[in-house]
Amino acid sequence: MPIRRTFTPLALATLMTCGGAHAQETYKLAYIDPLSGPFGNVGEIMLTHVAYAVDDLNNQGGALKGQIKLQLLQFDSKLSAQESQSAFQSAVDQGAKAIVTGGSGSSVVAALIQAANRWNQRNPGKEVLILNHSSIDPELTGKACSFWHFQTEANTAMKMKAIANFVKKTPEIRKTYLLNQDYAHGRQWASYGKQLFALARPDIQFVGEALHPIGRVKDFAPYVANIKAAGADSVITGNWGQDMTLLLKASAEAGENLRFFNHSAGSMPGTVAAVAATGTGQLTWVAEWHPGQAGTPQVDALAKAYKARTGKDFLSPRMDLTPRMLVAAIDKAGSTETVKVARALEDLTFDSTVGPVRMRAEDHQLLLPQVVNTIAPVDGKSVRVGWEGTRYGFRTEAAYSGNELAQGTECKMQRP
Repeated sequence: MPIRRTFTPLALATLMTCGGAHAQETYKLAYIDPLSGPFGNVGEIMLTHVAYAVDDLNNQGGALKGQIKLQLLQFDSKLSAQESQSAFQSAVDQGAKAIVTGGSGSSVVAALIQAANRWNQRNPGKEVLILNHSSIDPELTGKACSFWHFQTEANTAMKMKAIANFVKKTPEIRKTYLLNQDYAHGRQWASYGKQLFALARPDIQFVGEALHPIGRVKDFAPYVANIKAAGADSVITGNWGQDMTLLLKASAEAGENLRFFNHSAGSMPGTVAAVAATGTGQLTWVAEWHPGQAGTPQVDALAKAYKARTGKDFLSPRMDLTPRMLVAAIDKAGSTETVKVARALEDLTFDSTVGPVRMRAEDHQLLLPQVVNTIAPVDGKSVRVGWEGTRYGFRTEAAYSGNELAQGTECKMQRP
C-alpha cells in the first residue's frame, strides 16, 4: 500500500480551514507524486507549490462563492506505477474527485490515467479527474488522450520546438550528443531533439547517443568520457533531479565546457549550485517562467507571498495554476460534478500569472508560454538574481507564446 504522508504545515492549515467550515462542502483532491527516494526532494517542492495554491484558494473562499472548500490529500508514488495505482485507489476510497500528479514520469501518469479510465467507467457519478502538471509525453494528449486527463504543462514537442528555434540562431552549436534516462520521457526527449534540431539546423551533426537507468547512476564519468571522445560541443538531455546534477558534476570534473539542452532541470534543487560550483558548462532549459525573469510582476508578487508563507523559493507557476484552474472550472460549471467540471475545463481561458493560457478542448493540452533560458553568472543586466545562495541565476534567451509552439494532435477524444 502507498504511504499516506504526514501533512506539511501548509497542507495541514488547508485541512484545518476546511474542518472549521461546517456549512461548506469539501472537495477532495489528492497529490500523488514521489515523496521519498532519489527524487523525493523534487516531489516535496511540487507538493509545496500545490498546497500553497490550495491554501490560498481556501483563504479566498474556495469555490462556488464560498460554498466549497478544498482538502488536499497526499500520497507517495515512490516513482512506481504500481504504487501510484494503489495510491489512486486509496484516494478515491477517501472521496477524492481529482488527482494532481506529474512528477513521477509519463509512464506512471499514463498508469494513473488508465486507472481513472477504468474507475470512471465502472463508477458513474463518482468519476475522477487527472490533472498533470509535469509529465510531458505528447502521447498523453495524443493517441492516448483521455477525457479525464488534463495537462497543465507544455509537452515535449512544444518545449523542444522552443529550444530548436533558439538553436537555429546559435551557430556555435555544431556537434550534439544525446544522453537520456532510459524511460519514455528520456527516449522522447532524444527523438524530438533529433527531429527538431535537424529541421532548424540541417548542418548540426549528431555524434552519439546513449540511454542510462533512471535514478541509478552514481557516477556519470564514463558517459562524459564517451561524449568527449565523440567531439560533442553540446548535449540534448532530458535528465532531471540527481541525474542532472551528477551529470553536470562529472562534466565539470572532466574539464568539459558542454552546453546542455534540457526541459526543466534548471528549476530542480541543486542544479544551479552544481553549475556555480565549477563555473564550467552551460545549462539551457525551457519553462513557462524562470526566477529573475524581467517583466513578470504577477509572478514576482506570487513568489514573494509564497516565500513569506512557506520559507521556500517559488519555482513553478504551472503547479500553482493547476488547482486554480480546477476551481475556475468548478465555478464555470456551477457544480463539483466531475463530468461537468471536465467540460468546463475544455477550452477554458485562464488569466494566469504568466498571462492568459488556454486548455485546448480537442486534446486537453494547455497552451502556455515558454521561455528558453540559460544558467549564467549574475551581471546585474541580463541576469539579475542569484539562486540557491550562489552568484548564478538565469538569462532569458528567447520567449514564445503557447500558440507559437502549439502542435497538431492525433487525439480522438471519447467523451461520455
